[in-house]
Amino acid sequence: MGRGMGSGMGKTSSRGHKGQRSRSGSRMMRGFEGGQMPLHRRLPKRGFTNIFRTEYTVLNLDRIAELGEPELTVEKLVQHGLLKKRSELIKVLATGELTAAITVYAHKFSKAAQEKIEKAGGKAVLIGEIEVSPA
Repeated sequence: MGRGMGSGMGKTSSRGHKGQRSRSGSRMMRGFEGGQMPLHRRLPKRGFTNIFRTEYTVLNLDRIAELGEPELTVEKLVQHGLLKKRSELIKVLATGELTAAITVYAHKFSKAAQEKIEKAGGKAVLIGEIEVSPA
């Protein structure tokens, strides 16, 4: 450990004299502060994290309009760099305006976004929903 006095960490090898941390084989839990109440216990705990929450990648209409594609699928979003992975879930929000008719494939749409897409002459298609034809 020490490698001699010339190393600058000789004799006690930067462990100091005596005490728990100076001993060989000593191991303390992460965050141990010498008996002082550790920071993670001093800070207040608030809120609740739902482990079953579904995370959506948000996509606004103005970003869709910038692409200039007539049909927007998950693969095209990955190509343009708006999605990292193909497995991500997409939610389209209504920020911005659409001028061209675009068919957008997503897992979720806000009501306002769906109205704006259909008003521009496009289609809002839900991914993963089974279409039932009238019999």
